[in-house]
Amino acid sequence: MSDDDHHFESKADAGASKTFPQQAGTIRKNAYLVIKTRPCKVVEVSTSKTGKHGHAKCHFVAIDIFTGKKLEDIVPSSHNCDVPEVVRTDYQLIDISEDGFVSLLTENGDTKDDLRLPSDDQLLSQIKEGFKDGKDLVVTVMAAMGEEQICALKDVGPK
Repeated sequence: MSDDDHHFESKADAGASKTFPQQAGTIRKNAYLVIKTRPCKVVEVSTSKTGKHGHAKCHFVAIDIFTGKKLEDIVPSSHNCDVPEVVRTDYQLIDISEDGFVSLLTENGDTKDDLRLPSDDQLLSQIKEGFKDGKDLVVTVMAAMGEEQICALKDVGPK
């Protein structure tokens, strides 16, 4: 067998994996974690002592980064947990349609039209008022595990 017998075509890009494993004992507060197939941000971690049956356990309390729901999980500290690949990207807001979708300008000049307005009332009103006033707005979109949502807003001044 020679070296040129093996040809691997990698179709993976930088975001090939939606999650990666991390040992439960190394996950801290404010880190991200997958609980019940949902990407979450850890708000509380407590570790129990090793008991009669072996492993020390980590108790995680976390908030779903998209829905805001509180989730909990208990994992042996030596076991691996799934950690979501969370990416934040800034886009310039171009337009808001009547059906609740936003039109965003990407860095390479294309438009992104597949995102809804956020469900958070305060952020929603800030975006609508700023757009109505003709301000130049930049929204931050958080993406994890195939989901995307507007999570922050920056005012870069008048147009």
